[in-house]
Amino acid sequence: MATACRTCPLRKWPIFDPLTEAEITFMESFKSSEQVAAPGATLLNEGESSPQLFTVLEGMGLRYKTLPTGERQVVNFVFPGDFLGLQAGVMAEMQHSVEATTPMRLCVFNRSSLWSLFADHPDRAFDLTWIAAIEEHLLGESLAVIGRMSGLERIARAFVRLHDRGTAQGLVDGDSMPLPYRQHDLADALGLSLVHTNKMLTRIRGLGLASWQNGRLRILNYPALCDLAQLEAERGPLTRPLL
Repeated sequence: MATACRTCPLRKWPIFDPLTEAEITFMESFKSSEQVAAPGATLLNEGESSPQLFTVLEGMGLRYKTLPTGERQVVNFVFPGDFLGLQAGVMAEMQHSVEATTPMRLCVFNRSSLWSLFADHPDRAFDLTWIAAIEEHLLGESLAVIGRMSGLERIARAFVRLHDRGTAQGLVDGDSMPLPYRQHDLADALGLSLVHTNKMLTRIRGLGLASWQNGRLRILNYPALCDLAQLEAERGPLTRPLL
């Protein structure tokens, strides 16, 4: 049975801004269906158009670009609550691909209804613009991290950011959270070789900062990990709109 926007389980997590009654009513009309995807399924393909937009209800995935050589650059990691397909909705085709890493369940929206959001619901349109702006900000941060930080610092930064998102979404249990990606995915995201990534993960574990094994990330010393990642351990809560 499809999940009603009014009872959406994502709304209870502190990472997402609360919705007004009018926004809930609109989202119920905007949503057309739900879709499930198996691990490895391509949700959106670079260079292609899509008649659908998605919000991730459950599961995790990857956004990535493919180079002419066949090499892959992971753009970021997909978590529940992420909005997918905006590029195709605005630019006619996707500039990156999206793939399911785990089983996923997604809310589906018709792309043809996107313009009614801008025309009739300016608050929701602003939320969509905010999402696009924050993604641009995060891409800029990723570029700075890859260009100016050591391999050890890059992994520390990635672990802090992922752990922060997991905490805000109730994914952290004790000191650990699910992180069902491969070392190759992390290497592709951080511009590192697989061999160097493995060495840096061993070093971070040896320093007693974090451990990533069997699909779970354990944060062993959050303040020290933040220090290595060049982030303040005490930061404001991370919040974002939910579409």
